[in-house]
Amino acid sequence: MHYIGRFAPSPTGPLHAGSLVAALASWLDARAHNGQWLVRIEDVDTPRCIPGADQLILQQLATCGLVPDAPVMWQSQRGDAYQAALDTLIAKGWVYPCGCSRKEIEDAQALMGHTRQRHSAAVYPGTCRDGLNGKTARAWRLNVQRVIDELRLATPLTWQDRLLGLQQQDVAEEVGDFVLRRADGLWAYQLAVVVDDAAQGITHIVRGEDLTDNTARQIVLQRALGLATPSYMHTPLVLGENGEKLSKQNGATAFDVSHPLKALQTAAQVLGLHKPNDGASMAQALAEWTKAWQEMISPVPR
Repeated sequence: MHYIGRFAPSPTGPLHAGSLVAALASWLDARAHNGQWLVRIEDVDTPRCIPGADQLILQQLATCGLVPDAPVMWQSQRGDAYQAALDTLIAKGWVYPCGCSRKEIEDAQALMGHTRQRHSAAVYPGTCRDGLNGKTARAWRLNVQRVIDELRLATPLTWQDRLLGLQQQDVAEEVGDFVLRRADGLWAYQLAVVVDDAAQGITHIVRGEDLTDNTARQIVLQRALGLATPSYMHTPLVLGENGEKLSKQNGATAFDVSHPLKALQTAAQVLGLHKPNDGASMAQALAEWTKAWQEMISPVPR
């Protein structure tokens, strides 16, 4: 089985130390298995995207010797593919329009005695599942339980993470009917990612541990669309001084492209890889880390 991996940054700013870890891990895994490494610019959330950040990200990657093996894909050019996927689900009766605002969802959960966990969205209570009841349609949601029932999917859904081991989640109970097209008309991350991974033939996904929670709902959506499920690996995060994940939202700055090997060494250490031999060039360091990655990571599932 040919390996195709990817790195999929959002152009909301330049790559920082944390995103370089994810880029390096995905690149090393592809190289360690003689596979292809692709880059996809996830600019579907246009209000958050910064003009020119996509080209800056590609330049940062190239400076570090991380060059994709095929033309870059931009999600902003993929609207027709997302609409086709949504139409497929509409035809199956597996999605429905929703008229609820975020506040209405949180209020409904509060009335049920449920509290929202920090950094997580409130579980949708299914208010519009059987009709809008006079509301104006705002978004489209996947009817998770119907998909699970009609496709006879296991509950909870389980999957094997190559680094974290066996994972599980009851998507209907812990997530609810998640959004595929947002109230503002933009495509939701979950739909775009699933459709694009399939279009690019992605067989193995290596990404940050903060995205682990997305995996189960993406697998449900893959099943609903009749798409293959890639192998998953979630890598350690870089934390800021406040203990939170290092991110553009909490002020993470771009890594220093004037010293790319130093930036790569810092990222490699997060991944458990040692400093390369003294005097090693960037290409030699990447080759050393690729060999070390082969020895450190369990074989790719087949």
